Amino acid sequence: MFVDTHTHLFTMQFDDDRKEVVQRAIDAGVEIMLLPNIDVDSIESMHELVKMFPNHCFPMMGLHPGSVDEHWEKNLEIVRTQLFEGNYVAVGEIGMDLYWDKTYVEQQRIVFRKQVQWAKELGLPIAIHAREAFDEIFAILDEENDDRLTGVFHCFTGTADQGRKALDYGGFKLGIGGVITYKKAALNEVLSEFPMESLILETDSPYLSPVPFRGKRNESSYLLHIAEKLTEVYNCSLQTVEDVTTKNAKELFKWS
Repeated sequence: MFVDTHTHLFTMQFDDDRKEVVQRAIDAGVEIMLLPNIDVDSIESMHELVKMFPNHCFPMMGLHPGSVDEHWEKNLEIVRTQLFEGNYVAVGEIGMDLYWDKTYVEQQRIVFRKQVQWAKELGLPIAIHAREAFDEIFAILDEENDDRLTGVFHCFTGTADQGRKALDYGGFKLGIGGVITYKKAALNEVLSEFPMESLILETDSPYLSPVPFRGKRNESSYLLHIAEKLTEVYNCSLQTVEDVTTKNAKELFKWS
């Protein structure tokens, strides 16, 4: 069994064939799919997908940094209510993104810190979105770090030093997706610095499709192409990648 630890199969890109996409993943051996929330508008569709596949799809709850806008306080309160009243495997997708827009950078800091604190209070891991914002995220985690802080740096494409810093918190994993299959990606060399026990697999569907589907809509069944690339990085069998990364995901997210 493989685990896609980060997939947005509830978004509009799958409105025409959502059930078929999920079934393709299950048939390919990707039997568990973890769903990170995006904003207040995505909550309902995420919950609907969980209802359709309760043994395969498990939700997270969080406010994505790209969704932090002038309504952030109201939206964050909605997320908080959902989080404390619902049943979720993680607080996510949360973090900071300074790539597209820095208008609400201070609000992103506040929203990220609050959600980290809620995760610790609830005993849940966090799924971190870090784009052009490692230093800002590390600064907050340094202040919030204790033995309750666990999570994953989703779609990790950082340097070896940033990877070491992330793993030094303890209880953290690096989420590895389709970028590892790209020819110009330096991620292969970076990962050689870390044991496979530090990694979990993800697709970030519908984004970041692995080769040979790059540029097309991503889906959870494509996770196997990411796993196959890891067999090259670690010079091991696909079964080893499956066993190790699934064990890592179970230890971090503890779904039931």
